Amino acid sequence: MSTPIPRLTGRVPLLGHLLELRRDPIHLMQRCRDECGEIGEIVLAGQSLVMLYGEAAQEAFFRAPDEQLDQAAAYPFMKPVFGPGVVFDATPEQRKQALRNRSLRDQALRGHAESIARETERMIAGWGESGSVDLLEFFAELTIYTSSGALIGPEFREELGAELVPLFADLERGTDPIAYVNPNLPLPSFRKRDRARRRLVAYLQAIFERREREGRQCQDLFQILRGIRNPDGSPRFDVETITGMFISLMFAGHHTTSTTSSWALLELLRHPEWMNRVREELDKLYADGRDVSYQALREIPMLESCFKETLRLHPPLILLMRKVVAQPFAYKDWSVPIGKNVGVSIAVSNRDPALFPEPARFDPLRYQGDHPADEHVFGWIPFGAGRHRCVGAAFAMMQVKAIFSILLRRYEFELAQPPETYKSDHSKMVVQLAQPCRVRFRRRKAP
Repeated sequence: MSTPIPRLTGRVPLLGHLLELRRDPIHLMQRCRDECGEIGEIVLAGQSLVMLYGEAAQEAFFRAPDEQLDQAAAYPFMKPVFGPGVVFDATPEQRKQALRNRSLRDQALRGHAESIARETERMIAGWGESGSVDLLEFFAELTIYTSSGALIGPEFREELGAELVPLFADLERGTDPIAYVNPNLPLPSFRKRDRARRRLVAYLQAIFERREREGRQCQDLFQILRGIRNPDGSPRFDVETITGMFISLMFAGHHTTSTTSSWALLELLRHPEWMNRVREELDKLYADGRDVSYQALREIPMLESCFKETLRLHPPLILLMRKVVAQPFAYKDWSVPIGKNVGVSIAVSNRDPALFPEPARFDPLRYQGDHPADEHVFGWIPFGAGRHRCVGAAFAMMQVKAIFSILLRRYEFELAQPPETYKSDHSKMVVQLAQPCRVRFRRRKAP
């Protein structure tokens, strides 16, 4: 007979811990860890979420097969964002096929580094000698261009403009935890989410119609998908489905990178000694005039360590979930029955003092030396772990290093607000930097 799973205190009738999740999710999940230990049950509007804590428990979570812990079944509230038949509404085999994106392979990354550098130069071309910029808006627009060019194709990227930024922002704000109750409630954030998705469908439809009118034969991913036909001659993928693919790729390649880039620059500004180290590293690396290439990006250990520490302190996703299907999920003497969700908290794990001494301190040296912190493969989990580790992790790291290789050599930056005003907005399941988040820039003198 299994040991009963401890249940977290502080539930309210009907909603359970849902309002606390919406108000302060990290505090809720840390409270569960402190009260319950390795395993504890949170209640969200009548649904059970069994949280697992510590490397051993998280390893069991990440190593469980899809047939036992299903990712898609745990995220029904994301279907209105991605749409029918895409990501969380796809079969396990379809999701595996989607992960085999050739753009994420080692050979393809070599070309992406140079194109991302060019895109960054293009974005800052109009900055002039000095000024200020909202980090979230800047990096959100930049990474839409860099991610779409790399993951879909340069021809498609040239069809995109800055008007996409607020549409994706509305989609991300539509991930309110209230969706646990019903993702289709008449809330303003859900209405904006649905309106943004309709506009994206129309946006892509206009691109394809324009190409057909002009007789252009493009070779990007979406044009290839448009050409695939069913046996009866009808298109295999309609614009609605392709839009869902576009949203899923941008959530993966754009959202996480824009958030991490924003926080990385802020942490470097908060810690000028590390800004100096990184800038000296870049000046030395590029002193011979080499271009930003894939090979160069493999030789930036200080910058990479700063990004890893930023991901530890400010993970773009703070909660990963699976639903127990087919057979109960067992860990030690506990058993989670079929139908319940299980989860791990990236935010709590990444600040576990047993793994990361002085966990609140920004310390990129954790990733250097004989025992780097990221060797805790089931403890340092900003990219997940095991079979579901983010396949775009290498692309994400390459992308931010390419961007910062340009920004920090061209400009100097300083905070434009009191340091304590820069914070993450945790009111949605998809975490973003709260606005305003402005910094000032000034053209740097040649080193």
